[in-house]
Amino acid sequence: MKIFYAIQATGNGHISRAIQLYPYLQKFGEVDFLLSGSYSSLTPTIPIKYRSNGCSLHYSQCGGLDYWNIAKKVKPNQIYKDARALPLEKYDLIINDFDSITALACKLQNKHSVSFGHQASFESKLTPRPDKKNFIGETIFKHYAPASKYIGLHFEKYDDFIYPPIIKDVITNATPKNEGHITVYLPSFQKECLEKAFHKLSNTAFHWFLDTVKTKYTSKNITYYPVNQDYFNQSLISCDGIITGGGFETPAEALFLEKKVLSIPIKNHYEQECNAAALHKMGVPVLYEVGNDFDLVIENWLNSTPIYPKIKANNIQETLQFLFDTYKV
Repeated sequence: MKIFYAIQATGNGHISRAIQLYPYLQKFGEVDFLLSGSYSSLTPTIPIKYRSNGCSLHYSQCGGLDYWNIAKKVKPNQIYKDARALPLEKYDLIINDFDSITALACKLQNKHSVSFGHQASFESKLTPRPDKKNFIGETIFKHYAPASKYIGLHFEKYDDFIYPPIIKDVITNATPKNEGHITVYLPSFQKECLEKAFHKLSNTAFHWFLDTVKTKYTSKNITYYPVNQDYFNQSLISCDGIITGGGFETPAEALFLEKKVLSIPIKNHYEQECNAAALHKMGVPVLYEVGNDFDLVIENWLNSTPIYPKIKANNIQETLQFLFDTYKV
């Protein structure tokens, strides 16, 4: 069997998931990957056969999306050209992790596909949303990367086609420990936005992962790290807690390890607002604005005793077996 797998590279989570899935997918057939988008800090360790600039996210300085930069880099003619060029007729199964190029190619070439990933879970109305739904956000969920079938991944089983998160082997096989530091991964915040608040908490050590950092170094109570999966895994496994955005993979891994989580969703990022709503229902503290009292917020969070539901890891072999048995076209 020949398998086409499209990866949306607007962040690191999609690539990380594909890396974990790759050896399992190889048991079912030959896999060719498409990498679409360009805002990822991870270097893929899987063979990428096709690439497209696609659509990528760009961030403002302190916690939001830069919509102007996003819009001006979208090239509709190139997107259409890339979609026409994909040789989907060669493949027995098309798996799409929220890539618009592949979705358009399937429409143009009359091919079926399976949407597999976190965004697919929003096909269900039972998946948590914020109190105020966003029409544009819901439209993106529905029409950005439509597919023939959907298999979603989320923190909990909100619907019958939603399965647990794909957790990396290095996390599932780890023995968690607490070395006292706080891991920080907030890709939408630049260094100057938060550094003063972290320095105020001089008795707390922070491991801060930034895509602008090329070499690990320490300043006072902060150790700065490049966005490197090995460094990050080690830090997460041994941390007291993590401050992160409203993404999916990182909070899922932290909750699996039973770590404290403080979520700061990206402003005006509807998917992250939805994830924050789900985390809030699970008891995870969510911060929507970072103000001058951020150090006090962190201190109160550190002194809390959270009670979170235990996150299960996906049984990858069983989930993929269901996918291939049910959705082979």
